[in-house]
Amino acid sequence: QVQLQESGPGLVNPAQTLSLTCSVSGTSITVSNYAWSWMRQPSGKGLEWLGVITYDGNTYYNPALKSRASISRDASEFSLQLNSVTLEDTAVYFCARIGWPRGTYYGVEYWGKGTPVAISS
Repeated sequence: QVQLQESGPGLVNPAQTLSLTCSVSGTSITVSNYAWSWMRQPSGKGLEWLGVITYDGNTYYNPALKSRASISRDASEFSLQLNSVTLEDTAVYFCARIGWPRGTYYGVEYWGKGTPVAISS
């Protein structure tokens, strides 16, 4: 049973760095043909894709956030760092597993429950 759980601070000051972790259980993040993704949803707005790290360690980012976002992985978790946050980064942040066979995007297979993050001083 694959389970994902987001964790991190619920409140971050403007201009600081947001750091979130997605804990993965029931599988390994290095299993072939999968990738691990971060997304977010501001209140009342649509879901925004932030980036992924693939099973073999390659990263891909939303061009709008590429200069500020970084995704990394550990043995049983992967993380998002978002630098220089502003009020517009306030959102519910989600982690997810996506299919990635032969480098082809196959969509979301599992979701975390999401964790709200407010940017405020």
